[in-house]
Amino acid sequence: MSLRSIRKKFFILTFCLTVGFTTQVTTPVEAQCPMCRMSAESNLANGGTEGKGLNTGILYLLALPYALIGGLGYVWYRNKKRSGIEEGAPY
Repeated sequence: MSLRSIRKKFFILTFCLTVGFTTQVTTPVEAQCPMCRMSAESNLANGGTEGKGLNTGILYLLALPYALIGGLGYVWYRNKKRSGIEEGAPY
């Protein structure tokens, strides 16, 4: 088996597992946003700090995909640089 066929099989297996886990591990989330909002507003009105933690969690969830894409972009850039392609060369 060549390295290319092994990589192809690995990619196909990874893709199938990702799609399988994504479609099988879903739970219905009906009306959770208004419930969380009302809970956080009432907690803050009563002097609690639960809303601040909720905002921090939202920012964490927002930043994670950007960090992952940035990491993949860095790995791609590093591999292109190692392969000897100049930065100003047309693709």
